[in-house]
Amino acid sequence: MKKKIIKVKNLSKKYADLQAVDHISFEVHENEIFGILGPNGAGKTTTIEMMEGLRTIDSGDIKIYKIDIDRNPEKAKEILGIQLQDSEYFDYLNLCEILKLFGSFYSKSVDPKEILNKVQLSTKGKSFVKELSGGQKQRLSIALTLMNDPKILFLDEPTTGLDPQARRMMWELIEKLRHENRTIILTTHYMEEAELLCDRVAIMDEGKILEKDTPDNLINKLLKKGFKKDIQVKEANLEDVFIDLTGKQLRD
Repeated sequence: MKKKIIKVKNLSKKYADLQAVDHISFEVHENEIFGILGPNGAGKTTTIEMMEGLRTIDSGDIKIYKIDIDRNPEKAKEILGIQLQDSEYFDYLNLCEILKLFGSFYSKSVDPKEILNKVQLSTKGKSFVKELSGGQKQRLSIALTLMNDPKILFLDEPTTGLDPQARRMMWELIEKLRHENRTIILTTHYMEEAELLCDRVAIMDEGKILEKDTPDNLINKLLKKGFKKDIQVKEANLEDVFIDLTGKQLRD
């Protein structure tokens, strides 16, 4: 049986009259990719921020490796890597210098060059952030989450705005990080991405979890209800054609 390392129980958060998160509960297993999906305003970002210790909890509790995130957020953060969707960096530090600076915040020592190589930015160590493409900036944000060698990664829409090659490279990177015995919490608006990467997903709307299960099980439940697509889905799509014609290599 897989070890349950994150336990969210009866979690709630309210802003004035808005119940952003409404008494939700779920668990995350060790070494799985767990997706939190939902439309804008569903409550997934607030949920993630409470799990990361970045937002206070109104009621309920979150335990990560038995650490109470509300009572002892600093201890929990020692094992967390948090990738934010929007980040600002120092204009006059190159990538190696930025990684060294972030690494100095932790007790663990990680080689910036090794991290850059892991995210395929080994040739960009002396470059400034303003010189990077969108895909490279996203990979830098992943690199920064790895500077304390975390057990758990929070990835917030890591492929938003990327071209097909960069998106598929990011999928490969996420899988590689999981195979390093990390657990990954992922938010995404791309259902294909969630279906491909996630072992299980929780689907949220209006602050509640509507369903949580494996993507396959959720799809099968829908089919058993008699659901049929209006148009027959082909085994390949236009993105597959694009990749086949232009290649998988990054165009950095």
